Amino acid sequence: MCTSFKDQILEGVHDFRASGGDTFKIALYASAATLDATTTAYTSSNEVANSGTYSAGGGTLTNVTPTTSGTTAFTDFDDISFTSATINARGALIYNTTPTHTYTNLSVAVLDFGGDKISTSGTFTIQFPAADASNAIIRIQ
Repeated sequence: MCTSFKDQILEGVHDFRASGGDTFKIALYASAATLDATTTAYTSSNEVANSGTYSAGGGTLTNVTPTTSGTTAFTDFDDISFTSATINARGALIYNTTPTHTYTNLSVAVLDFGGDKISTSGTFTIQFPAADASNAIIRIQ
């Protein structure tokens, strides 16, 4: 999770409700991108090129309603795919395009794929982990 996101959660900036909440997107990046916990907002620098159904800014994520299990609160997103795409991505950025705050395109989390992931005129899919207290992409413990 991005450090700025942690602060913004305490300020009530992000709304993860599946119905009526903010819009979250995921953008894909080449290995030359310098994304980490200090990333504060979406950037087009070193974003992968438009291809197939992938275009600048990435794709809109479908949010899973936040919930709790034990003492952990969590939310997640449905898997997302870009079809007919030639993509070489090393990582991704989840960001909020519509926070109820004066800022825009605020970073939520940086994903490092651990190596280049490639699709050639095919489907590039980001598969999120199980939406539970141990695995969900966003967990507050």
